[in-house]
Amino acid sequence: MAVATKARTFSGIKPSGDIHLGNYLGAVKRWVDDQDRYDNIYCVVDLHAMTVPFEPDQLRRRQRELFTILFAAGLDPERSIVFIQSHVRAHTELCWILNCVTPLGWLERMTQYKDAVAKLKENDSIPTGLLDYPVLMTGDIILYDARYVPVGEDQKQHVELARNIAERFNRLFGETFVVPEPVIQEEGARIMGLDDPTTKMSKSDQFPNRAIALLDDPDTIRRKIRGATTDSLREIRFDPSRPGVYNLLTIHHVLSGEPIAQIEARYEGKGYGDLKRDLGDLVVESLRPVQERYRALSGDPAQVDALIERGAERARAIAEPVLERAKRAVGLV
Repeated sequence: MAVATKARTFSGIKPSGDIHLGNYLGAVKRWVDDQDRYDNIYCVVDLHAMTVPFEPDQLRRRQRELFTILFAAGLDPERSIVFIQSHVRAHTELCWILNCVTPLGWLERMTQYKDAVAKLKENDSIPTGLLDYPVLMTGDIILYDARYVPVGEDQKQHVELARNIAERFNRLFGETFVVPEPVIQEEGARIMGLDDPTTKMSKSDQFPNRAIALLDDPDTIRRKIRGATTDSLREIRFDPSRPGVYNLLTIHHVLSGEPIAQIEARYEGKGYGDLKRDLGDLVVESLRPVQERYRALSGDPAQVDALIERGAERARAIAEPVLERAKRAVGLV
């Protein structure tokens, strides 16, 4: 099977809400920084956003907005493949083939599935897609012979499932797929909610002060940081047992690149107001170039359309031969 000279990575991001600072620091900024390290494929996984109730117009808007933000954040179409999942039909076709070799019990054991079902109201039905989307995620990854999948700890189980499905397929039908490996990101991978530092920032969260959206204006950013939860202690230290302060300092450290000891020394004898004021300025200035590039790109719809089509073409050129390989292995060709 053909494998890229550089180790290939595949990463997806779901257009289920407004992309926020946690997404940027935990994933997108790293993607940008690693563009020359790997052979990278990045995907707006819009089909995954359909596993919960959605509005078509909103999905369409968020899909395009998120795609545009990825380029505004610094992804380069010459160095990375960036595409929208639903524009490459091989994803859904391979998903059906993989469904036919994936034991139901494997899917029912997924922690995120059980958590999502627990949150449903008493009379709500369980969408089949909610149970099955890890199989689609497996197809997303193995369609591109990806060796590595950078994910947060909460998605590690799904990449392990992808490994299991790929290995099972290879045992049943011969060596067909590259078996992927999760790459767990540590520092900055879990940016927590400003108003509740025990809860991870989420695109689909309904609490307006929990996350900083990448397109928030400067006044909104500063206001949200001013209102961030801290504690009653005075020392400003990187102490995980003090989640509010630790979260603010983590954002500062990841955005500024300054050593932890240097940040702690700066705030020796100072208060939370100083930290929050400085952090507000840092976040505003860090996001300013992203927001400026986003406005320029979104103001040129033809350019965005061209990027969407080019990304899909490049993705199809890799995915379709892999799909053909799988179809041949199972006897469809």
